[in-house]
Amino acid sequence: MRAADLIGTWWLEAYCSIGEDGGVHEGPLGADPCGLLFYAADGHMSVSMMRAPGTGPGFMGYAGTWELCGRQVIHRVLVSSHDYLVGTRQHRDAELADDRLTLHAVAPAASGRAGRRLLRWRRTTGVGR
Repeated sequence: MRAADLIGTWWLEAYCSIGEDGGVHEGPLGADPCGLLFYAADGHMSVSMMRAPGTGPGFMGYAGTWELCGRQVIHRVLVSSHDYLVGTRQHRDAELADDRLTLHAVAPAASGRAGRRLLRWRRTTGVGR
């Protein structure tokens, strides 16, 4: 995978939590989240995600810069809907297959133990889903 392979716009298909048993569970934005991820050729990026319309409040997003290091995408967060993310480096293990990008993330849990997340994106060339 090359950095050029990631440049463009991606539509969120799934945002799941992975349990300690390896089971896949509904993620923090519900069963049918919406989202867009942008990777620009100049090294800037932005991600915005929300619960499906009409299913209650829930939004998260951030923007900053990105780079590809091996099979890992690193996001440097400059602005965020969550203060604790600003100034951090978010590491994402990345898998690319055709027009699907899967990112594996680790998120802090309220219990103090990290939770694993899986985000699956589809490259989009038009408007909407």
